[in-house]
Amino acid sequence: MATDLSRILVLVRHGQSEDNAQDLFSGLRDPALTPRGVEEAVAAGQELRRLNLSFTHAFTSMLTRASQTMELILGELGQSDLPVRKNAALNERDYGGLAGLNKSQARERFGAERVRIWRKSYDAVPEGGESLAMTAARVWPFYEREIAPVVRAGGCALLVGHGNALRSMLMRLDRIDAEAIEDVNIGTAQALVYTLADDGQRLVKTNLPAADLAEPSSRS
Repeated sequence: MATDLSRILVLVRHGQSEDNAQDLFSGLRDPALTPRGVEEAVAAGQELRRLNLSFTHAFTSMLTRASQTMELILGELGQSDLPVRKNAALNERDYGGLAGLNKSQARERFGAERVRIWRKSYDAVPEGGESLAMTAARVWPFYEREIAPVVRAGGCALLVGHGNALRSMLMRLDRIDAEAIEDVNIGTAQALVYTLADDGQRLVKTNLPAADLAEPSSRS
């Protein structure tokens, strides 16, 4: 295709995990992908291959569901030998005492209003866990230090991550405020494609065909 495929960042949330399938708060728990999650990751890789993307750098968290998704995507791209940098700064938000509970169990244990605030508020901290603000405080510096320079230098980077960790990045990339981010959800194995702006610094949503598939959806 005629589009310049350098200076691109693709963000992908991991495929459906065993915790996702059971509607559990996961956080730093380490479930594997479900069979559906494997299919979603393969489909994401096929879509990126259709766009003729070839990555120079790959980044993911220390958690199995993200690593599995990365492996499956790179396999579809014929890039299984691409080194993948794993870092705990990219891990999912720590849900603390909510981890391993479903929403009904969480409400019974902590109260419906506390759980609602913990889930929705940018600054609220679940018992023993992290707020979205605290997640952003480790994700964004890693992005600025390790990922953004790769793209600005002409590379093509793939980041496979987690719903809340990626949402914390979207706040900066897409200029979403703390109130609006509450209604943004990234689907499992959903790809978000960004290219370097003309100023050589900012990343903006691309006009590649994938952009139509990559709009974060509102929570129901």
